[in-house]
Amino acid sequence: MATRTQKLARPKLNQLRFPDRRSVYWLDELPHEKIGPTTRIELTPRWSELCRSKKLYTQAARSPIWEVSEWALRAVPSKRVCSLAQPRGPAAGWKPDRPLTAPMNGGTRTIVATARICQLSQPKRRPALEDSDHKSKPVPLTNLPSKASAHIELLSTPKQDHSKFGGERSVCWPVSKAARSYVASQRLLEISTPKERKALFEGYDPYTVSRAARSASPSPRIYQLSTPLPRKCSMK
Repeated sequence: MATRTQKLARPKLNQLRFPDRRSVYWLDELPHEKIGPTTRIELTPRWSELCRSKKLYTQAARSPIWEVSEWALRAVPSKRVCSLAQPRGPAAGWKPDRPLTAPMNGGTRTIVATARICQLSQPKRRPALEDSDHKSKPVPLTNLPSKASAHIELLSTPKQDHSKFGGERSVCWPVSKAARSYVASQRLLEISTPKERKALFEGYDPYTVSRAARSASPSPRIYQLSTPLPRKCSMK
């Protein structure tokens, strides 16, 4: 029996001894040469059925009128079928459509429009844009009513200055002698001094106790909460 060393000492087989290897797998012998020009494919029964052309129906179309069977002629509809065959009625609050042209009474046909209604019925004259070619003519003020002309004249009048208006103040004005010889008080100097901005926790001592905290006396509730529970007290 060959030992492990003798097995490893044997040369490996040359797997590339087949020059025309047309498969990705190792072959023990050369593949058979092709005889035909192409590969023959065997069709399954299902493929053969799908390859057949569809049959064209050349029969004449049936008439839309067909004979009714004897059982259908003798059938008696039930109450449910009769109720479903009835047309659906309108809703409870439905009213018939109003005619487009309502009849006009004699008073409407003989009415005479007032001057105000004629004025309101005139189309508004809008000023045309600057870029438009057709520019509307300006409406003369003589054609407007008297009240409108008076209102336009009132609006076109510029506003007058107030009776107590003293005119614009000069940019430079003289400073009084009292203002020049004024001495600021200590309070003004204190207010005018800018505030000192300190960094966060700068000069802060967490161990200092305020005077109010040192003179405070606890309430009975604080005494009750600070007392330990009896079940946690050890008996000595």
